[in-house]
Amino acid sequence: MPHSGHPVPPPRTGAELSAARYRQPGVVLTDRRFTVPLDHRVPDGERIELYAREAVAAGREDESLPWLVYLQGGPGFGANRFSGAQAWLGRALRDHRVLLLDQRGTGASSPANRQTLPLRGDAAQQAAYLTHFRADSIVRDCETIRPEVTGGAPWTVLGQSFGGFCATHYLSAAPEGLAAAVVTGGLPTLDGAADDVYRAAYPRVERKVRAHYARYPMDVERAREIGAFVSEREPVLPGGHRLTLEAFQSLGIWLGAGDGSDRLHYLLEDAFVRTPGGRELSDSFREQVAAALSYAAHPLYALLHEAIYAQDGRATAWAAERVRAEFPQFDGAKALASGGPLYFTGESVHPWQFDHDPALRPLKDVATALAEHTGWTPLYDRTRLAANEVPVVAAVYHDDMYVDTGHALRTADAVRGLRPWVTNEFEHDGLRAGGPRVLDRLLGMLHGDL
Repeated sequence: MPHSGHPVPPPRTGAELSAARYRQPGVVLTDRRFTVPLDHRVPDGERIELYAREAVAAGREDESLPWLVYLQGGPGFGANRFSGAQAWLGRALRDHRVLLLDQRGTGASSPANRQTLPLRGDAAQQAAYLTHFRADSIVRDCETIRPEVTGGAPWTVLGQSFGGFCATHYLSAAPEGLAAAVVTGGLPTLDGAADDVYRAAYPRVERKVRAHYARYPMDVERAREIGAFVSEREPVLPGGHRLTLEAFQSLGIWLGAGDGSDRLHYLLEDAFVRTPGGRELSDSFREQVAAALSYAAHPLYALLHEAIYAQDGRATAWAAERVRAEFPQFDGAKALASGGPLYFTGESVHPWQFDHDPALRPLKDVATALAEHTGWTPLYDRTRLAANEVPVVAAVYHDDMYVDTGHALRTADAVRGLRPWVTNEFEHDGLRAGGPRVLDRLLGMLHGDL
């Protein structure tokens, strides 16, 4: 419940929730707003607002089309903001009316960030509020709004990355709401804890870093030079972010995307500039790094990243930080001292980020409370998945840096009727980077064309 001294504004109603229709090239868009229970176990309790953008191909606005709801990766990111029928959306609109859902706490839905969370009360109360922002609540949101959107008909869900985790929970908890499920880079481990996830992740990250240095051997020394400079100076970036050696290493998160190695190379090659006071990090480098490291636009990613793997009642207890100690090759200070290559890290969240990032500093106690939280409930029902009757297809990206391929394939085996497509053509962002090709392939598999 909200702190009595900080009342939470009620969700908008009436005219404030009315739909607004507008157009982009080839697409007609409608803003949709809904209210749902904060805690679906208490349907008459506090309610929060969800935003979704409906998209339909121009000229087909009045046709009866099957619905596809898109669940974005994350956690903590709103749905894609497209300009027209970009990327996979154009392919989806050939067959569907699409609902681009901003999951609770993200985008234009009721926000959850350093500015709004203090309305809930102290850090413990804020953390308790955020326990309602995992895949189970997101799926209940979908089932709450589905009757209003589709008239009660089941819909197809497209889950990218964390959205695929949500889709897998959907198959476990409410398969009656699904006509089909399409997953891209997001088949989760069904029973692995956060420790297991990161213990499998660090070797994959090492392979990605080695591949980057093989592609760009000049970056070995460049990364060491930047790392040494940062380690000595710990400069403050635009916006107030502290650039430590660990923060610099975390730029390796880019290596999970198709163009990430190239982006990292171009960043490193222009890092330094000569000034009257000596060698300094260039303004361009500092600006780019500040943007890459900031969680201002998606704080829930940092707050809930380990909680999405918690299922056995145990605290996650900063799993990525603890498991990292098992892989000494990622110790940046030792790498610089020994003359070895500096290893970048990947998709992980660490307690020091809540000291370095101005957008996260006010949330440090909240993050600690979530890391210490026990009582996380299971997200996946193996029995129901083994008896699944919903058509399911999934793209599994070989050696995906963000989602372990071995975990994904074991889950694919556990879901009755799931058809996996294992490919090394794409990285984790294949749905975006592949334009319409990835979704076209998966829909073809779903409809029996492939």
